[in-house]
Amino acid sequence: MILQLFALGGLIALAGGYALPTRDAERHMHPVYGGASAPLRASRFKRGYMPEMTFASQRVEQYADYWRSIAHQTLEQQLESKMRPNTQLAKNVMLFLGDGMSIPTITAGRVYLGGEEKQFAFEQFPYVGLSKTYCANMQVADSACTATAYLGGVKANYGTVGVTAAVRLKDCQAQVQPENRVASIAAWAQRQGMATGLITTTSVSHASPAGVYAHAANRDWENDADVKADNADPTICTDIASQLINGDVGRNLNVILGGGRQNFLPEHVKDPSGVFGKRKDGRNLIEEWQRQHTNSAHYVHTRRQLLELNNQTSRVLGLFAPYHMPYHLDADAADQPTLEEMVQAALAILERQSAGRGYFLFVEGGRIDHGHHNTLALRAIDETAEFDKAVHWARTHSSVDDTLIVVTSDHSHTMSLAGYSSRKNDIFGINDGQLAADDLPYATLSYANGPGYNSNFLKDDDGAVKRKNLRSLNMKNKDFMFPTAVPLESETHGGDDVAVFASGPYSHLFTGVFEQHYIPHAMAYASCLSESRSMCSDTSITRLWSS
Repeated sequence: MILQLFALGGLIALAGGYALPTRDAERHMHPVYGGASAPLRASRFKRGYMPEMTFASQRVEQYADYWRSIAHQTLEQQLESKMRPNTQLAKNVMLFLGDGMSIPTITAGRVYLGGEEKQFAFEQFPYVGLSKTYCANMQVADSACTATAYLGGVKANYGTVGVTAAVRLKDCQAQVQPENRVASIAAWAQRQGMATGLITTTSVSHASPAGVYAHAANRDWENDADVKADNADPTICTDIASQLINGDVGRNLNVILGGGRQNFLPEHVKDPSGVFGKRKDGRNLIEEWQRQHTNSAHYVHTRRQLLELNNQTSRVLGLFAPYHMPYHLDADAADQPTLEEMVQAALAILERQSAGRGYFLFVEGGRIDHGHHNTLALRAIDETAEFDKAVHWARTHSSVDDTLIVVTSDHSHTMSLAGYSSRKNDIFGINDGQLAADDLPYATLSYANGPGYNSNFLKDDDGAVKRKNLRSLNMKNKDFMFPTAVPLESETHGGDDVAVFASGPYSHLFTGVFEQHYIPHAMAYASCLSESRSMCSDTSITRLWSS
């Protein structure tokens, strides 16, 4: 192999030292396009020639003026949006969280929308920054410690939510100590009399939404049976679903929409889909919620019930699945509301119930993450497109003058977009400009690790591992697991920074590179919920901060 590399002018010397790169090596690192008739070289090492790309529908791109006009238009937009920063009070704040929405996910999503030049609605926001996502004790984060950061303003340990880094995973006694609990921006908003809500496509007791209202030493303690399974006492360490119904923040939420019915029902009770509950304490938390609130509070479990809520509704608890809501590609449109529809219903209630004092809404597109964990890139990217529809609706139906919208992710994933494919090549297909060293095509999208390894490799009779020919596989099937380099039961998160997009009052605070736990402090400053601004007001509202 080393001799072959030398034949190419490779970088590795026989002695193991570093050799200066040669001209031939450079050409192999950066292959160029040949003439229109140049064949694709399938040879293991002669990869320098690829077919020329031509697009009859894109001939305008051949002219320099086309690109200059786009650049000038962008420059004008940048100047217009940034010359006069909006420093009005953010009466309303919305935080949209694309769980696992890495930057490569966004890039691949543009192609899914129709081309590399496309943009998601949130990408058109005027201010963009990068958030550093690590946990207090881990390089690569999970959705629990990150929820504590972007909602509570404090870095926490992996697997814990709504508590400080003084609480280790599964430490029940530390969980209940008041000094270890972290209040979220939802709690800060409620202290100012604002209406509050949460929406997710996962279980409402899952890690990300739990950051709104819960304090748990283990994100998996979603019901009392989960707490007992770790030999902890649920009468001391209250499970997450119970905290949502009876906790200080949870019981005051105006809107709760997502999945997770089984965590609210006793184990002998079936939900509308025939699935038994998980609770061993015999409590029906849905009925408890209904008893807590007035007749203007409604429990719903179907799309129709949600869309038919009357304009007198003061609170809603909507649980649309036994656990997580189905992927958009699998959902029964007649029975399952979309994320966009849930946002529409939530804002109608929050705007009424805010009584002019504003609202805070947390919205999670949670199944982007699940698609990636299973290396189901098509599902993950389709969920991203659905998430963007909800952001677009919220931004076009609120005022940039008084409503701050922040869009971000909690962590990244290991999916990458690689190779030298032609423009508008199927993002879920094979690279159309290059074969691999084994003379087989490779996928444009792949993962560093995960379950896709087993579905894309095979063993010969002699035990040698070989890649499958992707041309023989249906990569457009929504259940196709994309290739991975390392076999794992579940693909891992990534440790790279994630993007933060902001629009509305004080959105200019979300630029640069910053720690993830900075996000709620900046939102609180914009909405006058923090100690940093002891008093602020506009013509319609005054807020006074007190400890």
